[in-house]
Amino acid sequence: MEKLAEKAVLFVDVSGSTRLYESAGDAVAHAAIDKCIVALRQSTTDHGGRVVKTIGDEVMSVFPDASSATDAAVNMQEMIGELPPVGTWKLGVRIGFHYGPVVEHEGDVFGDAVNLSARLAGLAAKGQIMTSRETVNRMTPTQKVSTRRLYSIQVKGKENEVDLYEILWQLGDDHTMLSSNRTLAKQKQFTLRLKYLDRELVLAGTKTSITLGREASTDLIIIDRMASRSHGKIECRLGKFVFADHSANGTFVTIGEEPEITLRREEIILRGRGYIAFGQSRAAANESAEFICE
Repeated sequence: MEKLAEKAVLFVDVSGSTRLYESAGDAVAHAAIDKCIVALRQSTTDHGGRVVKTIGDEVMSVFPDASSATDAAVNMQEMIGELPPVGTWKLGVRIGFHYGPVVEHEGDVFGDAVNLSARLAGLAAKGQIMTSRETVNRMTPTQKVSTRRLYSIQVKGKENEVDLYEILWQLGDDHTMLSSNRTLAKQKQFTLRLKYLDRELVLAGTKTSITLGREASTDLIIIDRMASRSHGKIECRLGKFVFADHSANGTFVTIGEEPEITLRREEIILRGRGYIAFGQSRAAANESAEFICE
């Protein structure tokens, strides 16, 4: 029998599992991933949630409220962060969750809250927790202080854009961060390398942004006629590299082997390795910029 209820739906995905299988072999990788899944399931039950299903290296859980899901998400990041590296590779997780109405049927859950939570997890970078404004509004005052608005996205079936937030769970120099009773490590420094034609720019240290466009005043001049004069900007925010589109024709971003994403006055977190095409799809463009996040 179907049952309508309001729940916090959480998706957590083990990041880097494909590379781990390639570098460490099936047996070692499977054992490492299984250890992560066990920890994620334990964290779910410890915080009053229920594991709905596991799909490969992904766990889907539901919680009775936004605050318990928040605590679980932070705890999951901490637990996975404390696991030892597998060879030279350090596993991490990407988490997205949203509180809203769901339909429960035979142990599974369905609805917009499920779809949005899955999308948030897909947008999150390794070590990141993403949620929505509606979910933040239902958190405790202490939890709300440790959130940060990122950007808005258009979601199919919703009239208004969805405001995305990040849970600031890691220890930082000038931010209040959420933590449970576990010891947190200092946030590490990351680097982004951007290659375009014969130029390469590095975003790291004191350099916190790169502007791109056809204007001579931009950091990286784009010659594609479809690019805008001030096309976009890459910023380093809390160790994450965020590309913001300011163009007329849009920006086309490919991350790894994932499908190309079109941005129109939107932002996206860059991760791993990928390509940025200006004003048209990479397949139609004569040149594109390659980014590498390290």
